[in-house]
Amino acid sequence: MSASTVRVIGFGMGPQHVTPEAADALRSCDYVLAAAKGAEDPLLAIRRAVCEQYGAELVAVPDPERDRDAATTTATAGYDRAVRAWHTARVESYRAVLEERGGTAGFLVWGDPALYDSTIRVVEQLGLPFDVIPGISAPQLLAARHRMVLHEVGRPVHLTTARRLREDIAAGQRNLVVMLGSAPDLEGLEDWQVWYGANLGAPGEQLAAGRLGDVGEASLRVAREHARAIDGWVMDLYLLRGPR
Repeated sequence: MSASTVRVIGFGMGPQHVTPEAADALRSCDYVLAAAKGAEDPLLAIRRAVCEQYGAELVAVPDPERDRDAATTTATAGYDRAVRAWHTARVESYRAVLEERGGTAGFLVWGDPALYDSTIRVVEQLGLPFDVIPGISAPQLLAARHRMVLHEVGRPVHLTTARRLREDIAAGQRNLVVMLGSAPDLEGLEDWQVWYGANLGAPGEQLAAGRLGDVGEASLRVAREHARAIDGWVMDLYLLRGPR
């Protein structure tokens, strides 16, 4: 037996961000698959709350271990290899459940599936029909919380990761949304403006904004850890804008 359809559903940062389209997609699923990173996984608990609200069964699948040592051997190559191996292991874990249960399976994606998430890449490897329902992304929430537009008039915004921040600045980027990184190198950027957000939409939400030299890297670290202490997890991002 195999699953007839897979639905990749963006759900923003929690039940409060589930759109009517995503809610309908959830109700159409026989069950939802979710990676479980241990017995006390707070992110799994949020997915479970979403499923309960819309009457979907959640099936937790133990998440394969990722080789984080290999990911640090080189800046890019080791990281890419480790992530590919991790994705392959995830594919096989999900495939086993899909072949056993059949039906229509959903995957709940934090934020939006199109942005710094690999669920679509994993699902493509399953070789099953699937569709994608968009969700509210973290950069959207960051802009809303700070009541701003992510780009200046007629200018671009560059989405990147903390791992690539220095490389992108050296290439001339001056307006960057930075994701996926807890300890970026911000030395020498004291005159840049920062708009920061951690755990947006969660009880532990933290915000900070201003000239980076005035806000201070230490304050951003404190905000990050405060969010973690409240919610049991942390996801943060920020907009950096260089001086004209």
